[in-house]
Amino acid sequence: MPKITGTAKRLRIYIGERDRYAGKTLYQAIVEKAKELDLAGATVFRGLMGYGANSRIHTASIVDLSSDLPVLVEIVDSEEYINKFLPFLDQMVQEGLVILDDIEVIKYGKKQPGR
Repeated sequence: MPKITGTAKRLRIYIGERDRYAGKTLYQAIVEKAKELDLAGATVFRGLMGYGANSRIHTASIVDLSSDLPVLVEIVDSEEYINKFLPFLDQMVQEGLVILDDIEVIKYGKKQPGR
């Protein structure tokens, strides 16, 4: 299998599990939009505990099963594709934190055609 290396952008979107957009969970709407725009991939991580701007701690304790847990959506792709996606985030994310940074990618496997 070939090893592909290079620079890319990493987009990290910190939101709440209960956040919604257009009748669905916000994280689902973000991933579906990323797929529609042909970004390389997206992953959703569910946090066990955290807090944000409101300073309220969200936790996955047995006592509080209905908590609004933190969610992280991570997308890695070229700067061109990430920049194409950013205007949609402006519409979708009402409250959250978005981080964009430069990364070095090491990928093992087949190269996608046309990318």
